[in-house]
Amino acid sequence: MSKKRVLSGIQPTHDSFHLGNYLGALKQWVELQHDHDAFYCVVDLHALTIETDPKVLQKRILLSAAQLIAIGVDPSKCTLFIQSHVPAHNQLAWVLECITGFGEAGRMTQFKDKSQKGGTDRTNVGLFTYPILQAADILLYQADFVPVGEDQRQHIELTRDLGQRFNSKFNEIFNIPQPQIIKSLAKINDLQDPTAKMSKSASSMAGVIELLDSPEVTLKKFKSSVTDDGKEVKFDEKSKPGISNLLTIHSALSGKSIQDLEGEFSGKGYGDFKAAVAEVVISKLEPIGKRTKELMDDQGELIRILNKGAARANEVATATLKAVYSAIGLV
Repeated sequence: MSKKRVLSGIQPTHDSFHLGNYLGALKQWVELQHDHDAFYCVVDLHALTIETDPKVLQKRILLSAAQLIAIGVDPSKCTLFIQSHVPAHNQLAWVLECITGFGEAGRMTQFKDKSQKGGTDRTNVGLFTYPILQAADILLYQADFVPVGEDQRQHIELTRDLGQRFNSKFNEIFNIPQPQIIKSLAKINDLQDPTAKMSKSASSMAGVIELLDSPEVTLKKFKSSVTDDGKEVKFDEKSKPGISNLLTIHSALSGKSIQDLEGEFSGKGYGDFKAAVAEVVISKLEPIGKRTKELMDDQGELIRILNKGAARANEVATATLKAVYSAIGLV
């Protein structure tokens, strides 16, 4: 039986992914590549909706790809590529835009939220059509399912609607993908505000553990992490959110159950516990940082790997686009 095909992408909007990205989605990317036909994409065109210095964007695109390889995404087991290396993404997006209603695109929650925050005059058209380009990303590869977070569910529903609309109006070209809502391996919160999800949009990076942080910086962030009253290392999200978050992080990376960790640190102080969590995190992240640096030091090899992925992606995407163009009557 042929393997089911999955497609997933990540934006290169920061220098480093963080621990929440890793445990929330990227670790699953690594697992999925073993028994699926996996296509993983650095979605650099999507990143253009945010104003970025060209040199910074170029560096971040390569850093994102390097980190994916460093965490275990294996280009010999999956297709790893950069979105802009496959022109069919933009070409199919235009076709899909022409069968998408204005109101339909305007109802997308993320667009509504961001345009309300920034004001309509300052919101670019790319942000409005973003979900349609995302639909093209997915439909081009005839994906069976798309592993995404809950916040992307609406975009996958739009993708399914557009694929079905095209199929019924023109020809059965697209495989209609199923959303696979990723159940995060662990809900990772900010070390300075343990009631809030770890995020790069936090007002301070002091509570965000980046994959490329040095061991010294990681240790410092854990030592200054917010804890709670009392001295007991016990999981209780309501009354002890700080300690509960640290227990979750340790458990997710060490594989030890929270119950076992509560026993292990019974009678020990918060200082000892914080240091132990930092040690587990550093032992996991240090090799990722080293491997990322190696890849960034040999960018020629990194680009060669990405070009190889783009060649495979282009093969699949071009075949889909050709069928689409034929179905809609383009010569």
